[in-house]
Amino acid sequence: MRGGEEILKILAGPLRRLAEQAPFSFEGLQEMKLRAGKPFLCRYEGREYGFLETGVPVSVDTLDESLNISAKKTGGLRLVSAREVKETLEYAGNYSLYAYEEELRQGFLTIQGGHRIGVAGKAVLENGEIRTLKYISFLNIRLAHEVRGCGEKLLPYLYEGEQVKNTLIISPPGFGKTTLLRDVIRLISDGAQGHAGFTVGVADERSELAACYQGIPQNDVGDRTDVLDACPKAQALSMLIRSMSPQVVAADEIGSAADAAALKQAACCGCSVLATAHGASLEEIRGKPSLEMLFKEGIFERYILLGQRHAGRRQVGQVLGIWGKDGQTLSGGER
Repeated sequence: MRGGEEILKILAGPLRRLAEQAPFSFEGLQEMKLRAGKPFLCRYEGREYGFLETGVPVSVDTLDESLNISAKKTGGLRLVSAREVKETLEYAGNYSLYAYEEELRQGFLTIQGGHRIGVAGKAVLENGEIRTLKYISFLNIRLAHEVRGCGEKLLPYLYEGEQVKNTLIISPPGFGKTTLLRDVIRLISDGAQGHAGFTVGVADERSELAACYQGIPQNDVGDRTDVLDACPKAQALSMLIRSMSPQVVAADEIGSAADAAALKQAACCGCSVLATAHGASLEEIRGKPSLEMLFKEGIFERYILLGQRHAGRRQVGQVLGIWGKDGQTLSGGER
């Protein structure tokens, strides 16, 4: 693999050698999946790859489609051992996982470079709350890639004079809404296309926007941006408004009634709001009970839908449509 040294150094030795030898570029690598006793899988440029026992990567899509992943392993795909999962996690946590206890409680940890490692195993409960995770046997390494400039095409729709319009970016998982939101935050913070820069407050609950490592953003979210990292969105938005005087606030993947209430509060306090939500269409989002209030009260003034216009390889960040507050089409097609 060309590049990505911060990822290579956290992989268990044998897996590191596989990745180093693979004809992949770091820029095209999206995810690495480590599951004890299962194949070592990577998502590269929208396709899933496993590794033969010889170390050669092979597209899982090209294997016999009648076989499931469990059966495919008998065809020679390289399996991940429980020891390799443990070793990778220890490298990622610098052998001090107790220091990441709060992040692990939420199911992930963030490493240098802004890459996020999702973890799953056995939850340890205390008074009905997750205290920590143990017997971790599943890792999902999601590689952070900034796409500087990808938000520029949206800016003409996001401003009215010098006011940033309240905007919701919608897409199914994996179509680039977080990447797009991150770049929009950077552009609004720094100022672009003749607009002055704004103070932006980012509620980064899952450390995916700024990707802070030891408190320092690893992604460029702009010179006028303040980040509250690893804090529940509703609390983070309230704290940012009280303490940092943002002109714009941003949150990724809203979904709960508490998130909706916090965004409404921000809008009522005079802040512009930027957010994303999971969904395949505008109508699907409108139908979510937890977000219903935001639509009824007309909080959002712009809706941007991402997706895939044509069958074939997934194109991340493709804008299918942009709508105004009252549903009028500003760009693109059907909702």
